[in-house]
Amino acid sequence: MAISTSSQPLIPIFNGKKYEFWSIKMKTLFKSQDLWDLVVNGVQIGEDEGRNNDNKKKDSKALFFIQQAMDDSVFSRISMAETSKEAWDILEKEFQGSLRVKTIKLQSMRRDFETMNMNEGEGVQTYLSGINNCEQNAIIWRANI
Repeated sequence: MAISTSSQPLIPIFNGKKYEFWSIKMKTLFKSQDLWDLVVNGVQIGEDEGRNNDNKKKDSKALFFIQQAMDDSVFSRISMAETSKEAWDILEKEFQGSLRVKTIKLQSMRRDFETMNMNEGEGVQTYLSGINNCEQNAIIWRANI
């Protein structure tokens, strides 16, 4: 007897904090399900009725993933979204900000990096870890511009 081992992907929960990390995980999830283009570009309606229905179904699946990923405290922000693109754009605008906000955040990170000093009694490993964290955050923010 053959056993079916289909499994649903684990969906990372977003509680309103660390949007950058959550969005990277969701992007990977969408790509693995062949949904990322729909989330970014929206449903493209063409002349092929069968393809249109398939795209609408995929979009509903992507919207379902986004809704399932929301903590109750965040869900209300996207509850009225009818497409995955609409929900994704709402979250991106609210939690990541505009290009100007991202640029200011990167400038702030650069200033923090340039003014980092090793504190009295601080170990080398702790100092290097702080530098590494600063660099990783800057890379994530830069990738989202």
